[in-house]
Amino acid sequence: MPVGILTLEIQIPYSHSLKEKRAVLLKVRDRLRGRFNVAIAELDHQDVWQRATLGIVSISDSQKYLQGLFQQVLAETEKVLGDDVADHNIEFL
Repeated sequence: MPVGILTLEIQIPYSHSLKEKRAVLLKVRDRLRGRFNVAIAELDHQDVWQRATLGIVSISDSQKYLQGLFQQVLAETEKVLGDDVADHNIEFL
């Protein structure tokens, strides 16, 4: 049973405080949790205003399904954040 992990590196250049950063991440987290059955956590850069690393995890009986799910999650994230998604990585355990 594969576990899929999508890691997103996000730049938030217009953020001037941790409060603004949290508002942006909350918007993304709520949108993704509402539309997809995924778990989300901020993994790194918690004290940096303009940068974040999000980990998004899901489990399924099909790696192909997870690949498609993460492509949809990535597209939705880019729809919300635009060019602020600097990098992404998908891996399976």
